[in-house]
Amino acid sequence: MWKPGYGKGGDLEAGEASVPLYPMMLESPDLRWAFIRKVYSILSIQLLLTAVVSAVVVSVHPISHFFVSSGLGLAVYIVIVFLTFIPPPVNLFLLAIFTVAISIAVGLTCAFTKGKEGDPRSCHFDFCGGGEPHSLHILGARRGQDFSFLGPFLFGALLVLIVFGFIQIFFPLGKISTMIYGAVAAILFCGYIIYDTDNLIKRHTYDEYILASVALYLDVVNLFLYLLTIFRAADS
Repeated sequence: MWKPGYGKGGDLEAGEASVPLYPMMLESPDLRWAFIRKVYSILSIQLLLTAVVSAVVVSVHPISHFFVSSGLGLAVYIVIVFLTFIPPPVNLFLLAIFTVAISIAVGLTCAFTKGKEGDPRSCHFDFCGGGEPHSLHILGARRGQDFSFLGPFLFGALLVLIVFGFIQIFFPLGKISTMIYGAVAAILFCGYIIYDTDNLIKRHTYDEYILASVALYLDVVNLFLYLLTIFRAADS
């Protein structure tokens, strides 16, 4: 018989459990998995919106030209960047604005990534590909793996990458260094996908579905951008 907060020794999703797995998760597994599906539904919509907006920015050349050729475009871009640094959205309307702002920034990054023939390269990566690590991790979570220990290591690595990024602004490094930087950052955000999915499964409360989706969304977008950095450096 199922006991709240117990999971090891059975299928957590099915409610077959005998040994404590998550001491703080005193709930029916059906409720937790319904919450996970809700977060993934929001995340899927965010990624689809990002793919559509980015494709429009890349395909409609006057949009990217507007941002680089006029003072108004620069002002709009500054506003967009500011919107990406606001606190996590608290409702779906603000989440939509936040997602569109991120999407425009991603689209501009893609638009100014040149292909071998000099044409802007479209976003060939599948944003939804970030779902595969999620699914693999959820399968692992049913067997009781705990990835909370990754938090301090990931945060420390992120600080190092930020410092290194500022150094690159003033002292640009070569192609190889840029590729290494992009590869390390991509690995870091793969780790964040695992860590934030772990939080989604075990720690987020039911009213934190927007916070959980934003965390995973930013992980996937950053992973995409750093993969783009690697290929851009390789083509330069």
